[in-house]
Amino acid sequence: MSDADKFLYVDRNIVNNPLAQADWASKKLVWVPSERLGFEAGSIKEEHGDEAMVELADSGKKVRVNKDDIQKMNPPKFSKVEDMAELTCLNEASVLHNLKERYYSGLIYTYSGLFCVVINPYKNLPIYSEEIIEMYKGKKRHEMPPHIYAITDTAYRSMMQDREDQSILCTGESGAGKTENTKKVIQYLAHVASSHKTKKDQGELEKQLLQANPILEAFGNAKTVKNDNSSRFGKFIRINFDVNGYIVGANIETYLLEKSRAIRQAKDERTFHIFYYMLTGSGDKLRTELCLEGYNNYRFLSNGNVTIPGQNDKDIFNETMEAMRIMGIPEDEQIGLLRVISSVLQLGNMSFKKERHTDQASMPDNTAAQKVCHLMGMNVTDFTRAILSPRIKVGRDYVQKAQTQEQAEFAVEALAKATYERMFRWLVMRINKALDKTKRQGASFIGILDIAGFEIFDLNSFEQLCINYTNEKLQQLFNHTMFILEQEEYQREGIEWSFIDFGLDLQPCIDLIEKPASPPGILALLDEECWFPKATDKSFVEKVLQEQGTHPKFFKPKKLKDEADFSIIHYAGKVDYKAVEWLMKNMDPLNDNVASLLNQSTDKFVSELWKDVDHIVGLDKVAGMSELPGAFKTRKGMFRTVGQLYKEQLSKLMATLRNTNPNFVRCIIPNHEKKAGKLEPYLVLDQLRCNGVLEGIRICRQGFPNRIVFQEFRQRYEILTPNSIPKGFMDGKQACLLMIKALELDPNLYRIGQSKVFFRAGVLAHLEEERDMKITDVIISFQAWCRGFVARKAFAKRQQQLTAMRVIQRNCAAYLKLRNWQWWRLFTKVKPLLQVSRQEEEIQAKDDELKKVKEKQQMAEVQLQELESKQQQLSAEKMALQEQLQAEMDLCAEADEMRNRLVAKKQELEEILHDLEARVEEEEERATQLMTEKKKMQQNISDLENQLDEEEAARQKLQLEKVTFEAKLKKVEEDVMVLDDQNNKLIKEKKLMEERISEFTTNLAEEEEKSKSLQKLKNKHEAMITDLEDRLRREEKGRQELEKNRRKLEGDSTELTDQIAELQAQIAELRAQLAKKEEELQQALARIEEEAAQKNMAQKKIRELEAQLSELQEDLELERAARTKAEKQRRDLGEELEALKTELEDTLDSTAAQQELRTKREAEVTHLKKTLDDEAKVHEIQVAEMRQKHSQAFDELNEQLEQAKRNKVSMEKAKQALESERNELQIELQTLMQGKGDSEHRRKKAEAQVQELQVKHTESEKQRIELAERVAKMQAELDNVNGLLSEVEGKSIKASKDCSAVESQLQDVQELLQEETRQKLSFTSRLRQLEDEQNNLKEQLEEEEEAKRNVEKQLLSAQSQLTELKKKMEQEAGCLENAEEGKKRLQRDLEGVNQRLEERCTAYDKLDKTKTRLQQELDDLLVDQDHLRQIVSNLEKKQKKFDQMLAEEKSISARFADERDRAEAEAREKETRALALTRELETISDLKDELDRANKMLRAEMEDLVSSKDDVGKNVHELEKSKRTMEQQLEEMRTQLEELEDELQATEDAKLRLEVNMQAMKAQYERDLAGRDEMGEEKKKQLVKQVREMEMELEDERKQRSVAVAARKKMELDLKELEAAIDMANKNRDEALKQLKKLQAQMKDLLRELEDTRMSREEILAQAKDNEKKLKSMEAEMIQMQEELAAAERMKRQAQQERDELQDEINSQASKNALIAEEKRKLESRIAQLEEELEEEQCNTELVNDRLKKALLQTDQINVELTAERSTAQRLEGARSQLERQNKELKLKLQEMESTVKSKYKASITALEAKIAQLEEQLDIETRERQQASKLVRRTEKKLKEVVLQVDDERRSAEQYKDQSEKLNSRMKQLKRQLEEAEEEAQRANANRRKLQRELEDATESADAMNREVNTLKSKLRRGDLPFTMRRIVSRAGVESDDESETKSETSEPKPE
Repeated sequence: MSDADKFLYVDRNIVNNPLAQADWASKKLVWVPSERLGFEAGSIKEEHGDEAMVELADSGKKVRVNKDDIQKMNPPKFSKVEDMAELTCLNEASVLHNLKERYYSGLIYTYSGLFCVVINPYKNLPIYSEEIIEMYKGKKRHEMPPHIYAITDTAYRSMMQDREDQSILCTGESGAGKTENTKKVIQYLAHVASSHKTKKDQGELEKQLLQANPILEAFGNAKTVKNDNSSRFGKFIRINFDVNGYIVGANIETYLLEKSRAIRQAKDERTFHIFYYMLTGSGDKLRTELCLEGYNNYRFLSNGNVTIPGQNDKDIFNETMEAMRIMGIPEDEQIGLLRVISSVLQLGNMSFKKERHTDQASMPDNTAAQKVCHLMGMNVTDFTRAILSPRIKVGRDYVQKAQTQEQAEFAVEALAKATYERMFRWLVMRINKALDKTKRQGASFIGILDIAGFEIFDLNSFEQLCINYTNEKLQQLFNHTMFILEQEEYQREGIEWSFIDFGLDLQPCIDLIEKPASPPGILALLDEECWFPKATDKSFVEKVLQEQGTHPKFFKPKKLKDEADFSIIHYAGKVDYKAVEWLMKNMDPLNDNVASLLNQSTDKFVSELWKDVDHIVGLDKVAGMSELPGAFKTRKGMFRTVGQLYKEQLSKLMATLRNTNPNFVRCIIPNHEKKAGKLEPYLVLDQLRCNGVLEGIRICRQGFPNRIVFQEFRQRYEILTPNSIPKGFMDGKQACLLMIKALELDPNLYRIGQSKVFFRAGVLAHLEEERDMKITDVIISFQAWCRGFVARKAFAKRQQQLTAMRVIQRNCAAYLKLRNWQWWRLFTKVKPLLQVSRQEEEIQAKDDELKKVKEKQQMAEVQLQELESKQQQLSAEKMALQEQLQAEMDLCAEADEMRNRLVAKKQELEEILHDLEARVEEEEERATQLMTEKKKMQQNISDLENQLDEEEAARQKLQLEKVTFEAKLKKVEEDVMVLDDQNNKLIKEKKLMEERISEFTTNLAEEEEKSKSLQKLKNKHEAMITDLEDRLRREEKGRQELEKNRRKLEGDSTELTDQIAELQAQIAELRAQLAKKEEELQQALARIEEEAAQKNMAQKKIRELEAQLSELQEDLELERAARTKAEKQRRDLGEELEALKTELEDTLDSTAAQQELRTKREAEVTHLKKTLDDEAKVHEIQVAEMRQKHSQAFDELNEQLEQAKRNKVSMEKAKQALESERNELQIELQTLMQGKGDSEHRRKKAEAQVQELQVKHTESEKQRIELAERVAKMQAELDNVNGLLSEVEGKSIKASKDCSAVESQLQDVQELLQEETRQKLSFTSRLRQLEDEQNNLKEQLEEEEEAKRNVEKQLLSAQSQLTELKKKMEQEAGCLENAEEGKKRLQRDLEGVNQRLEERCTAYDKLDKTKTRLQQELDDLLVDQDHLRQIVSNLEKKQKKFDQMLAEEKSISARFADERDRAEAEAREKETRALALTRELETISDLKDELDRANKMLRAEMEDLVSSKDDVGKNVHELEKSKRTMEQQLEEMRTQLEELEDELQATEDAKLRLEVNMQAMKAQYERDLAGRDEMGEEKKKQLVKQVREMEMELEDERKQRSVAVAARKKMELDLKELEAAIDMANKNRDEALKQLKKLQAQMKDLLRELEDTRMSREEILAQAKDNEKKLKSMEAEMIQMQEELAAAERMKRQAQQERDELQDEINSQASKNALIAEEKRKLESRIAQLEEELEEEQCNTELVNDRLKKALLQTDQINVELTAERSTAQRLEGARSQLERQNKELKLKLQEMESTVKSKYKASITALEAKIAQLEEQLDIETRERQQASKLVRRTEKKLKEVVLQVDDERRSAEQYKDQSEKLNSRMKQLKRQLEEAEEEAQRANANRRKLQRELEDATESADAMNREVNTLKSKLRRGDLPFTMRRIVSRAGVESDDESETKSETSEPKPE
């Protein structure tokens, strides 16, 4: 934020503080009167009758205050508001607080409704620089912060736009900053309206305008106590502007100069600045010439040399002299001015003494008189005689009368004052002469009024009465204009309002001062007293009391000792006046002897100042001067008093101000100490009252001061009416109506306009309170929900901890039970001693053999491990190489395909490029030809117009000359004619002519630019006038020539009437066209709505299809994952089966029992295998079916997507077509407006010609007395015609208003389109949200899987939920109780409110006592009463709302009961599930029991075997363990299958849910569409109404036209009667007709050319038709179709845009389809490869695991590559879109060229539109055919490629594709190299593989040998040949395997609690 911005803009972060808002809402702050601060903030604590206990916010003190003294506080939202009219609570406290806050923030300017309030900052602010001027230049008032520049700019802009004179009224006390603001206004206007745009080149006039201020300040300003540079006069600066807005001159008028300051000043004050400047700055030569002395030598400088801090008088003197030089005042006049100033000072030094024996005065020392006479060019003796013993007229004789000392001193002082005043007036006149030397009459002006504001002193004199009288008039003007503007605002917004003229409120006070009679006012009584010889101030006061004593605005003094004589109640307050020397001040008498001497002065300057001596008031007219009876017999009117002069001056000023548009600036002084940043509240409040700020606000309160735009009102207060506005789009006005209906506001408190809602004061504050309460309720409920959630979470955690503790306790209890069980102890002790019975000898014997075998085995194992690791590495490398090879081959094939495509694309694009360039060149040539033709036409038209203008100007000149000529004729006829009757008639006619001449001159003043050319013609014709004067002597010849001219003019008049008729016919045609266009607009609107509905349906379908696609993709991924899991399990089972086989083969040779077990187990294994195989087959069949389903669904979805996109494209085409139609309609409207302007111009010309005819008729009356009566009749008829023409003008204005209404409707249509685009965006965001929801559903599915594994946990959570629901029910019961308590509270509040109402009623009874104090606040109390009514209605609403809440609570409780029932049902379901699970557990336990039995049997066998051989038993135990693991794995497989089925069901359920949601969305959208259709129908009806109104107006105009035609016929008959006498003028007429015929022939030629162009246009249209017909038959040849569309594009840009968008959509769809198909192919190929690999390598389980891992890695790589490819595709699409944009820009340029051509051919538009409709039908057929073609494209890839190649319409994409092809070629080369390297590596790998195979075969042979040896060893062991150590090792190995199997089973089983 810059330095200037700090003093202009409000920091909204501080204003929008939520803490302040909350503080205001909670404490209910109000304003309380304060002695120190004016008003203090406080909150009401208690109320006792008329008084209230208020706690002050700052100090915390409690104060008792009368309720009437409390004022409401605005919400913090309105803090530092820029316009105080926006305040909801408009009162003194709020206004003062707002101004104070802004002033302390450095913001000195504030708007208050229509005017701007300025508070003097007493320091320089950086807000008046040229940058700030540029910033405010041309901006609207509401766009920028408050500033004097904003007021000035609005005045200047409204002057330029409305051609209405403006005025800026600056009022305020002395020191408030009026003069400074006036300077800033002039500075701004000089900068903005200067014809020289740079400061260096600033013109002389602008410099002089800026230099006028320093001169006026030097001579009219002075230092006062309040202000160092106080203006001691009022001024009205009138700046004139020409038509272009440049300054052409200025004029200054001054009012009420304080001339008494020239002779005496108060303490610490100065006289006018020029005295000090002259005494300080003049040099020695000048001092001697002016007879200057020291400061202290002058009596009139009361305080000597008083200096102003920071001001150098010498420098300012030089600057003032320089300013006078710039102003063009010559040096001799400057010296004359200074001589007069010096003489005024010397007059003060003249001293008089009283002679001893008489009262006669004498002058002992006449040095001062000699100096005065020397400076003013008078004789000393004559001057002294005139002062001491002047000659006075008594009756008819003159008598010398000796003067007393007092009279002489008074005469000298009066002379000094009068001299200075006359010098000041001369200076102003001289400045005006310099500023207005251009003599160019301004078209309009801006007046700046800088006048003193309302003044209320302890005792006020005559000057204060004049100032206050002026301010009363200005305030009346302000009130009047302000409420007129309010009325206009209400009228504009369509609000019913009965007009109240607030200007009448001040009329009684104005009548009291100025009324001339019955009863006379104060000024009239004062003037009357001045004429009576013995009248005194006392007699004047008595007369005033007698005449005006009963006036309501007049007050007598209550006590005898009062200093005031009477009081007047002004609008700003009561003012006491002291009538001392009022008669003298009003007469302003002068010594007429001295005045005559000054008039005869030798100094030219002085004599010029005193040239109007006759009008001064002499000494003989002063009351009580003449003692002789009957001496005073002077007639009234000989001199004019000061009051009369000022009254006339003020009435002129008010007349000019009333004719202007006023802009008010109220300046306010913050303190009398001239301190910056200090504001005295009471001082500011007094000024606010005096300046009428509070008065303006009082007026504002009568209306609807708070206004808010529909959108903002809805956005801010929709929270108060949540369900009032239905979902979907709704017009702002309708939405606000529904909201206000829901708020149930009193209709008296609001009005709804066209764009805003208007409220009475205080309503918005009430709404803000309700909104805050609502927000607090929402936040409280939100916090409650949050706390509840946290508490429930903590409770659930505690419950989980409790269950965990119970589980631990249960486990501990189980351990404690087992600890003392004897069998457990035996088991723990026997277990380690099982193998102790072995013989130690056998162990020692077999240890050696075992060691040897171990060594050999270890060597073999090491070799085996090395070989296996090598084999694994080689196989991994082989797989990687194969996959790389395959990927590279695929990439190579794709690159080849891409290269071929790109080459083909490149060729076709180059061909298209060449064609397009050729067409562009042809179009440019055509355009240039058309432009040249257009220019020729325009030149011809302009030439014709110029000729017509010149002829009309010549005619007007002739008429003016004839008028002057007639005046001379009259003189001649006066000499010739003797009869008095004829003379009288001629004088009357002359007066009429003079009035008409004055009218013509005023009309000519408006056409300044033409005046120059007319002056040249005037000079030419003056010579002709001299010739005519010679001819006048011969009367007969002159008359004949006049008759010829008359006939000629009559012929012209007939022609003009014909032209008027033609123009009216053209207007009628234009209106008919307008009606047609409006009908077309309605059709276009209907089409837009239909297309929008189709578009929305298509978008719905797209969303549904995308959702189905995503679901199918998820199903595919789930199926793949399930398949991989199943295959893994299958492999594991296979491995375990093989392990079992080997173990069974090892145990075959043991015993017969073992063989039986083996056969059983083999049968079980085969059975398991079969079941596994069957399951795998079933699974594969299911996967295949799912694949088929997915592929079918995928194809269907693709088809639906493509159809939806086609629909979308067609919708967008239609939308663009409608937009183009709308643009064309706008262009046509503009052309119609231009035509209308031309017709108005012609109408004005016709009016001028009619006026000329009137003049000629008057000439014929003068020439021929016989035809005088007929001419009078004709004039009357012409007046009627003029009236009819004015009525026609009014109708045309109405038509223009209707046009503007149509434009506003067009804007509404545009807004509807924008809203549709917004809805489109919102739908895309909804799509994204649906995708996010899809992802969330996936996550939920995963979470559900986890939840299925933990069923017991879910049961516990269900129990906890049950408990929570119970708690909720308890809470709801508590809430119901609270609600009942709230109802009781509300009832109590109602009772309290009723009590308050009763208290209010009692307060209203007491109002009679305090009537005088409460008169101004009556309006506020009425508002409060309305507010109270509103509160009552609100309470009733709250009651209703409470009933609604009760009903809602009941519904909620019912809902909770339903939820509880549901929860119980769910609990039952879960219990049934638990029972099912327990049954399953029982079945499993039965199985377990069976297995236990089998185990027992096996144990028995084992014990038998252990007795014989322990090893065999151990093997049986191991087999049992393996069997258990197999069974567990089988169960796991089954559970996994069940989980898969559950997942499938869950996905199907989710799909169903999504379908249901989509259907709901569809239904809702259809409802929205229906609502929109209704809105459209309403708008259509409105438009139809408007069309009907237009038709009615047209009929009225036709009737008026018929009346005018009848009048015209009458005139023609009269003219035919006159034609008999004027046959000689027929030749001239024939010549004029010939010229007209020539012009008509030229016009016909032009029309023929236009018809030729139309014909060519139609031929082009026919060609376009043929081209469009060809489009139907040519499906395959898309290139030709594009060419034909391009041909049609010349006619209709819309078709081209639609085609391009279609092609872009198909292209993008095709590319997407290709990408999807490629991805599908890749994935399918990869799946097939993986299946083949799995089938081949099932026997080799270890290798398969490794390969699977690598395959997964490769799929990840492929995905990465796919993502990279997609990113590149996206980049390409981005580049393509850029090219499309460029292409569209070029097309738009073409369209602009075409639109310029189109503007010529308006008539052919209707035919074009019909053809366009045909084209649209053809396009629809083509779109259907294209849909069929796109279906074919989906079936075959070749057609897809062709469409992609044909559709790509980018021009620069060829270059990008070239670069890409080069990159692909380089990549191909790299890939080839990599392929070669890969082939070499593959060969090497094959060689290595062969080696490894050989080594593997050797290893297998060695392994077989080792197995044989192991078998032999085992057989030996069974026989008992092996030593004991070997057996123990084997047994240990068995135990370890047993432990491992146990751990596996434990992990597979679910965890215990």
